[in-house]
Amino acid sequence: MKKITASATLALGLLGMASVAQADDLFTGDVRLACEAVLCLSSGSRPSECSPSLKRYFDIRKKKMSDTLKARRNFLNMCPSASADENMKSLVNAITNGAGRCDAAALNSSLMVWRWDDSYSIIRNTMPSHCNAYSNHQYTDIQGVTARYVGTPEQGGFWVDPANYDRALKEYNERIAREGNRRNNYWGGN
Repeated sequence: MKKITASATLALGLLGMASVAQADDLFTGDVRLACEAVLCLSSGSRPSECSPSLKRYFDIRKKKMSDTLKARRNFLNMCPSASADENMKSLVNAITNGAGRCDAAALNSSLMVWRWDDSYSIIRNTMPSHCNAYSNHQYTDIQGVTARYVGTPEQGGFWVDPANYDRALKEYNERIAREGNRRNNYWGGN
């Protein structure tokens, strides 16, 4: 309930700024897209109306990741309410550091560690702090789309999007059971 209230407060704050202006003075261009991006990236449900602002946000790319994040933060800061208070400033930072970097594909890639001594790789099961800050921010409501970990790192665990979690967990458990049976049969177990 707290998340819903915070999301509603954020939306009303962003919209309230626009309602004060006259119809001819509504936000346009990048300012409008920045405000829409803040709102869309704070929510787990993203209607088609979010497409232009999300495209604009994710199209910001530089050679270095740090430069990309800085440029994306600058874009979001174009929204007047982005600097309204410390909570909004921390929201912009959480979005900048987390959006697009905390889905299952990104986590499986960034959290893969090669075990040279054993010649195999594992995917760590601890979500990075920037992802925790993003998914747990008081002004975000993205828990329903936050990636979840299946299994254990030592047995080939991996991150999945929540919509695929039940199926992935079932397949993982079936694979672990098959591997256990093969191991038992190989070593002469019952």
